[in-house]
Amino acid sequence: MTAQLNPRGDVAVLVPAAGAGVRLGPGRPKALRLLAGESLLVHAVRRIAAAPCVHSIVVAAPTAELNAVAELLAPVAPVIVVAGGATRQESVAAALAAVPAGPGIVLVHDAARALTPPELVESVAAAVRAGQDAVIPVLPVVDTIKEVSADDAVLGTVDRSALRAVQTPQGFRRDVLAAAHAAAVDPLTDDAGLVEKQGIPVRCVPGSEYAMKITRPFDLALAEHLLAAAPATP
Repeated sequence: MTAQLNPRGDVAVLVPAAGAGVRLGPGRPKALRLLAGESLLVHAVRRIAAAPCVHSIVVAAPTAELNAVAELLAPVAPVIVVAGGATRQESVAAALAAVPAGPGIVLVHDAARALTPPELVESVAAAVRAGQDAVIPVLPVVDTIKEVSADDAVLGTVDRSALRAVQTPQGFRRDVLAAAHAAAVDPLTDDAGLVEKQGIPVRCVPGSEYAMKITRPFDLALAEHLLAAAPATP
């Protein structure tokens, strides 16, 4: 099977999937945990592959699971599977190095955001295609946010009107993301942070409630409920 989806697509999607997922409890690596009988990774890749702009998908998997992940995803979509690193940042860099020639836009997507709709993939890619160097999907922060001290004393209330919760996929011009990773010194929790360190503006587009990150057992139960309520969701 060729590791190519749409020959005319201009987007490569990187999926770092080598994390342990300790907050989900003991078990297999996080991306391989089951949601409604299928792994989070299968759910995520299926939805990515449904976006017409996607040319290729590169998954960074645990070294011990490379063959298993390749076999798992073979019926779902053509993918390239590479060994991930000890950190998310290392896994993204490994996946980026394996992107085939062609795509000028690269999206980085968490396997844990398994229900992200294809429309969000298209929206982020379209914003980069329109001229942005870096794009992130976001949602408004709805909870009241308090700043607290080390001993849990409230220091003040943060104005949430300027705050946003960041999701994935995050989109970049390929050369911008490659340069940000090449210049990276300190590990950060997302790729937009690496790009920000280079002084490159990052723009926001509306995110999706379905792009929730499955981190805790409660999140897994919520995702199960969402699938049961909308089984036709891609």
